[in-house]
Amino acid sequence: MPELRKDPITGGWVIVATERAQRPHDFHVPKEKPRGGFCPFCEGNEKKTPPEIYAIRNPGTGPNEPGWRVRVVPNKFPVLRVEGDVEKRAHGMYDRMRGLGAHEVFIETPEHLTSMTPLPDAHVADILTAYQARLIDLQLDGRMRYGMLFKNVGAEAGASLEHTHSQLIVTPVVPRRVAEEINGARRFYDYRDRCVYCDIIDQEMSGDERMVLTTDHFVAVTPYASRFPFETWIIPRRHESHFERSSRREIDELAFTLKRVLKRIEGALECPPLNYMIHTAPFNVAPLDHYHWHIEIIPRVTRTAGFEWGTGFYINPVPPETAAEYLRRIPEEAGS
Repeated sequence: MPELRKDPITGGWVIVATERAQRPHDFHVPKEKPRGGFCPFCEGNEKKTPPEIYAIRNPGTGPNEPGWRVRVVPNKFPVLRVEGDVEKRAHGMYDRMRGLGAHEVFIETPEHLTSMTPLPDAHVADILTAYQARLIDLQLDGRMRYGMLFKNVGAEAGASLEHTHSQLIVTPVVPRRVAEEINGARRFYDYRDRCVYCDIIDQEMSGDERMVLTTDHFVAVTPYASRFPFETWIIPRRHESHFERSSRREIDELAFTLKRVLKRIEGALECPPLNYMIHTAPFNVAPLDHYHWHIEIIPRVTRTAGFEWGTGFYINPVPPETAAEYLRRIPEEAGS
């Protein structure tokens, strides 16, 4: 029988279509052919991007020249621009404001790789450190309220270039999806006097149905009300609402965890297009007892159709327990 499952954070419902249950090899995502040609993100092409605003470099190398490990540049075609003021105003019954914000690209390696998983753990930690540094810097701009860090892998997931990279878009408002999470977590905390994410960790560690990986500081789980096949969350075991406040040790361990979860997804689904997003607390709030930063990883192996758009329900043909079992089986070297 299909099941309706309720997300304990947002209150949204998911249909787990057990009668449609699919295995990894049932998902036929067309494989992308290497695009070839010129890549502005490769080492030696630094002058083909906007000037870097942050980089992790080898000693003795200068800005906008070879010798970098991670490089951050403004997006050449930004969805929001940093210049000007918000200028909120009414337009009849509607509200609008200037397209104020920041849009940055993290070029994750000078090598032309399509995934971060071949990189050493220490290099992945450099990428995460760059994320932290840019969030901390942009928080100083009083016009900004939220920074969304995200990664698109493959054209089906929205990537316009195949060279592995991620992005940061900073907005003058808190996005609705994040606000729903924070408000849902607050309702749970007000009722039970506990963080819902901490409770999820305790629940999932009490069994292994949906557990993919555990380390000293992180858990990776397929959430109970997974919206998509093989959706996986990475949650810190220490309660912390702001990603940028993670310790150096936690960043190193997060690099280990993130890389291995991605490798398992790549191994199970033959390197699918995917997105990941880091959900963290807004800039202008103190540490929150009720909210917990986390990473959501979503392989793009199904399409959202009319019922989902019309109702807000998601239909997931792979129970999260089944997905977790498959991911646990994937050997370390898979997906390389």
